[in-house]
Amino acid sequence: MSGAHRLEVLDDPAAVHRRGAELIAAEARESAGERGSFAFAASGGRDPWEMYGLLEEHELPWTETAIYQVDERIAPPGSDERNLTHLIAALSIGAQGSIKPMPVDDPDPDVAANHYAASLPDALDLAHMGLGPDGHCASLVPGDPVLDVDDRRVAVTSREYQGVRRMTLTYPELARTGRLLWIVTGESKRDPLGKLLARDRSIPAGRVEFRDSLIVCDRAAGDDLG
Repeated sequence: MSGAHRLEVLDDPAAVHRRGAELIAAEARESAGERGSFAFAASGGRDPWEMYGLLEEHELPWTETAIYQVDERIAPPGSDERNLTHLIAALSIGAQGSIKPMPVDDPDPDVAANHYAASLPDALDLAHMGLGPDGHCASLVPGDPVLDVDDRRVAVTSREYQGVRRMTLTYPELARTGRLLWIVTGESKRDPLGKLLARDRSIPAGRVEFRDSLIVCDRAAGDDLG
């Protein structure tokens, strides 16, 4: 199923975020026009905040759009640690109604993960992916048993990572997604980006199977890697 990742290298993070917003908007219009709906999954971390904010500049079919979460930290509502907190802050009022949050407030996160999996469409149209300096993506983090989950669409990490447990889409769910859009910026991502491009399974991101995958990065992360 998987081939090679496609790579676009742009000058700086601002250009990467603009390009990411353009690509999401284009995918939204195409999916809504062809199928009447657009299912998008948003990753956490700091890197995509600017990109999500730029979506307001584009004509997205918000009434036909559902925004799922690629991953979420198990933290209190409104916490700065929650990806949802920053996603809501970045999106316009009209877009916020499209968000389908991961139910990490549930007292039993494993049951909640199953409920979230049941709410997903047959396949997401597009998922935004980040890349950590340690090579993690989504909340598929190094050394956690969640990396070996192959019978669930959504799962919960067994251990704390950077102080919290997390809920995440699994490898099988990413593999069935129509397209992955990786947004990668900064010199700290150069080494893991090289491994991602090489499909190096020593990092979690290198184990991702995909139908179609585009990486958009800045020169600090990807110059000379293309």
